[in-house]
Amino acid sequence: MRVVLNQDVKGVGKKLQVVEVSEGYARNFLLPKKLANIADNKSLNEAKTKKEADKFKKDTEFANAKVQKEKIEKIYIEFKEKNGANGKLFGSVTEKEIAEKLNEKLGIEISKKKITLSEPIKQVGNYSAQIKLYEGVVANLKILVVGM
Repeated sequence: MRVVLNQDVKGVGKKLQVVEVSEGYARNFLLPKKLANIADNKSLNEAKTKKEADKFKKDTEFANAKVQKEKIEKIYIEFKEKNGANGKLFGSVTEKEIAEKLNEKLGIEISKKKITLSEPIKQVGNYSAQIKLYEGVVANLKILVVGM
């Protein structure tokens, strides 16, 4: 029996995939638990439409991430922090502060979890951070820390 899966089913297939399963498995397990629908014209068209919508959404998110990457790589962020005599900061610059400054400067909302620092920022100087915007799109942000 051919069915269209409503969600991922281990050992059977992924969401919106059309698969061939035994009639008993479909009638006794997949259909009652609403894990699948019988593959008729209506459900096949719905699955096709949903796949196309998902693909369009992913493509637009990917394009937006590329535009954001270009914006981020053109600028740098400057932090003015209190420091000691040898250039060591009182405290450090964190991912949260970087995300807030980026939002303030470009208006781009980025989670602090998506920002990766190559080393902790505890001294005055130039640094870089990697920002994961989307799967396969990583922007490099330049950071300048100056003392007060």
